[in-house]
Amino acid sequence: MISIIIKSLIIGALGGGAIAAGAARMFHTPKYQSMGAFRTLGELNACEGDPIAHYSFGLGFLFNAAAAVVASGALTQDVLHRVVPNFAAGTLLLGGKKAENTMHDPGKMMVTGALSGAIVVTFLNTLASAIPESLSVIAQEILSPASSMMMKTVMPIIFWMAALDAGKITGIWGTVLGGLAQMIMGNAVPGIVLGILIGQTVEEKGYNQSVKVMITIVVIMFITIAYFRGFFAKLGL
Repeated sequence: MISIIIKSLIIGALGGGAIAAGAARMFHTPKYQSMGAFRTLGELNACEGDPIAHYSFGLGFLFNAAAAVVASGALTQDVLHRVVPNFAAGTLLLGGKKAENTMHDPGKMMVTGALSGAIVVTFLNTLASAIPESLSVIAQEILSPASSMMMKTVMPIIFWMAALDAGKITGIWGTVLGGLAQMIMGNAVPGIVLGILIGQTVEEKGYNQSVKVMITIVVIMFITIAYFRGFFAKLGL
């Protein structure tokens, strides 16, 4: 157990610090090269600088990751892509309300991300090692489907409501892209997050050149994903 804790602290700190700093750097593109995931950036923006929203979002995926690690003994990608960055951002925003001075600062995010990563990874790994094999079977048969339902049903509804609440244009973009994402990818959340980003940009700046480029990239991305997932073949096209 001591060995697991030590290794988890080291790996969690290194991974958490890197992923949180990378997410923060994405707010400074194209001036600086970023190294984060686009969905992480979108989900951080969706919380609109509210520390409670960041913690709530991170906790939702933490429960999903806990169920997965108990059932399979492996960490999901949500740990570093969603849980740690949101915990890091929430922690910084508790001390300062301006996102530009907190969540957008790669140095500060690296420190809080390393701390969050060390705690989260250690918690999940010690939890998995402490659970008897018989309980792992129960988790696999019951908890995993329940957490999957939360991710595929509950989270899309929450994000869709956030898009509708953000304004008419944002609501329309969120609904359209969320519907397409549900049909093509089986999960509406990525599409709704993209819809929120596009809608909010349009409401603030109008359909300028950068928005048109963003829309073009999103359209190409959806078409590409649909093609490789065989979506057009299912439609008989």
